[in-house]
Amino acid sequence: MSADHSLRRRLLVRLWLPLASVFLAGALLSFEVAVHFGNVVHDRWLLDSAMTLATQLRSTPTGSTIDLPRSAVEMFEWDRVDRIYEEVQSSGGRTLFGNGEIPAPADAPAINQPRYYDGMIGGNAVRVVAIVAAPRGSASGAVTIRVAETMKKRQALIREIMWLLVPLQATILFVAGAIIWLAVHSSLSGVDEIAVRLRRYDPESLVPVRDVDGAPSEIRPLVVAINGLIRRLAEARGLQRRFVANAAHQLRTPLAALQVQTERALRETNPEHHADALAHVLAAVTRMRRVTQQMLVLTRSDATANTLAMTDVDLADVAREELERWADAAVDRNIDLGYEGAESGPTARGEPGLLHELIGNLVDNAIRYGDEGGEVTVSVHANPTRISVQDNGPGIASTERTRVLDPFYRPPTSTGNGSGLGLTIAREIAARHGARIEIAGRAPRGTRIDVVFPA
Repeated sequence: MSADHSLRRRLLVRLWLPLASVFLAGALLSFEVAVHFGNVVHDRWLLDSAMTLATQLRSTPTGSTIDLPRSAVEMFEWDRVDRIYEEVQSSGGRTLFGNGEIPAPADAPAINQPRYYDGMIGGNAVRVVAIVAAPRGSASGAVTIRVAETMKKRQALIREIMWLLVPLQATILFVAGAIIWLAVHSSLSGVDEIAVRLRRYDPESLVPVRDVDGAPSEIRPLVVAINGLIRRLAEARGLQRRFVANAAHQLRTPLAALQVQTERALRETNPEHHADALAHVLAAVTRMRRVTQQMLVLTRSDATANTLAMTDVDLADVAREELERWADAAVDRNIDLGYEGAESGPTARGEPGLLHELIGNLVDNAIRYGDEGGEVTVSVHANPTRISVQDNGPGIASTERTRVLDPFYRPPTSTGNGSGLGLTIAREIAARHGARIEIAGRAPRGTRIDVVFPA
């Protein structure tokens, strides 16, 4: 079996792909989380620095001022990694304190409401916080304080977080993938066991696969279906073997008679005895021809044979044509052979040749097993569409009405010289047309066989 049709491969692909997608989504979310927390930590430090400068504002008669000793300024600006910028401007735009020109935000922040944004100073990307504060007792208005920091520590923190989270997620992905593989492999091991049993199955035994209850619930219907197929194959093989055995018996008898009578005819010099031997030869050949023909018809009517070319068939026409074909056989036994029904219709979907065989076998069966000097009547009916063949012979016991449909079976009380295939052929042909055979008795004696077609 190719990999494209492997159930194990399909399951692994359908589980691993979503898992890999979740990993990628998790990596992206981890990056966003790292950026968020890196900004939060350093933004808070920027705000603390800005608020520290705000506490150093003093109000003078000429306006606000800020006066920090040089040591404090150096401490404020010192950073081992990043560069710190600060700028304090009065409401009139005069710089009160600072070491660089920091870009202003797009919108002026409200008093005591910090505004964070990104900018550029000297070609370096910086993160800026701006806040508007008013010195205590100042009459000159609010002062804008801006503090900026280059982003090296932020980026380093983001990288550290990612170097921690990505390997962790990759490990989780690997472990989850391994668990999925083990789960799929162990779950499908039951299927593998069943496959091994089927590969080792002996086709001659045709016994059901064992341990159905031990199979996974999803596989159990398949195993049950396989067992059902095996049972049907066993039944079909049994029927075939019985059919072949019975056919061999049916052909062996006329062949033996044919050999004996042929040898007799070769030995006889008396013309009368020679003619009698040839008559027996003809009877054996006729019987063998009929059995062979019936077996061929039975094979053709088998449901596994080729597809039938169905057409709308007038059952009344078929019935009358078959009665004409069997008229001589009825005259030989002094049987009144008749037809009841309309001149045309009803119709049924079917194959004309097989429908002729169907009615012919039923009529032949009635003539062979009916009473000499009796009557046989064929009729067609509508609602439901059916063909009926009736005789006033000895009838078929209710306990035998199912068995007489089996190949080569003849009731113990049967007096005819048939082969036991007529009703079997009729049943098979009816089944090919979706119809069914119904056998019933008649009062005071006789048999009625109905072929009921689907509506």
